[in-house]
Amino acid sequence: MHEMSLAQALVDQVSELAEKDGSQKILSVDVSIGALCGVMRESLEFCFPVVARGTALEGTLLHVTEVPLKAECGDCRRISYPEPFEVSCSHCGSMNLMLLEGKDFKLISLEVE
Repeated sequence: MHEMSLAQALVDQVSELAEKDGSQKILSVDVSIGALCGVMRESLEFCFPVVARGTALEGTLLHVTEVPLKAECGDCRRISYPEPFEVSCSHCGSMNLMLLEGKDFKLISLEVE
């Protein structure tokens, strides 16, 4: 389960940011997970409080936003929102798709006290 290592990296990164900022308490952490990034939301939500235990992030709320795929067709230039592993444009059928969103795991924001 790589979500445990991602949760640990997230706790480490947020702890470092809070320390640099001089923040004493982190109230919430907002992240986004793309449909193709390979992160299971439920697993991340389970792992986060486990790795946060005993750190400055213990009790911090984790807010997860799931980002669907967004692609632009290289032929008709239209935007579509394909299902994961769909390989053709829903407008013209071309297989020349450029993925614009939905592949990243990102730290979006922190709420500190």
